[in-house]
Amino acid sequence: MPKVAAWSQIPSAVKAHLVERMQQRAISLDDLNRLRLWIESQPEVPVGKWFKDFGSFKLCGEGALPKTFLLMGQPAVGKPL
Repeated sequence: MPKVAAWSQIPSAVKAHLVERMQQRAISLDDLNRLRLWIESQPEVPVGKWFKDFGSFKLCGEGALPKTFLLMGQPAVGKPL
């Protein structure tokens, strides 16, 4: 199973989308710190679609790449982590 990609490994277009969604969804600095700690733990993720619920937001990805952020009540597609 792949591991979630570090920020430096994410393509620039995906990074731009993630930053835009972070701002639109008003994800707090505390939430981003929890996300950072999770990514630094180098978690394994499925090859297909997945999501990680952090309570106040969800991170959705596919394979090693995180793809977008959802708000707490938004439904996510893929395997929950």
